[in-house]
Amino acid sequence: MVPEEIHKHYLLPSALFADKQSYLVDTVLGSCVSVCFFDQKLKLGGINHYMLPFWNGEGLASPKFGNIANEKLLERLLRMGCQKQHIVAKLFGGANQINTSINIGEKNVQIAREQLEEFGIRILGESVGGTVGRKLRYNTGTGEVFMKFLSK
Repeated sequence: MVPEEIHKHYLLPSALFADKQSYLVDTVLGSCVSVCFFDQKLKLGGINHYMLPFWNGEGLASPKFGNIANEKLLERLLRMGCQKQHIVAKLFGGANQINTSINIGEKNVQIAREQLEEFGIRILGESVGGTVGRKLRYNTGTGEVFMKFLSK
């Protein structure tokens, strides 16, 4: 029996990804955050990569902003047949790489936590904060995330 080939996708900043087929999704995070959603019953997942925490209502409501990216990804999974009560999340990124008092990374993590609580979605795991970036590989068919820290 030949193993089924898994598809691959590179997730750029300000984007989100979900598909009914299994994918290995790669992305690289600094102060940006990725939320990985996974429906434990359907074995179906999705991931986003956002740069800023909150869209203020001006310009385009794009997944560049956490509050938009998290909501849009959840909506996409629900349209694909997922049910909120079966969805769990993993959270990555939010590093403070440039050592500023603004700390966008921390705010990016905070909006994810607030929204996941509001959605009623449990966080199963996370690697957030610090001062170094992360490289992720998310398997949308198993919910597994392989992460490594980037060297300075």
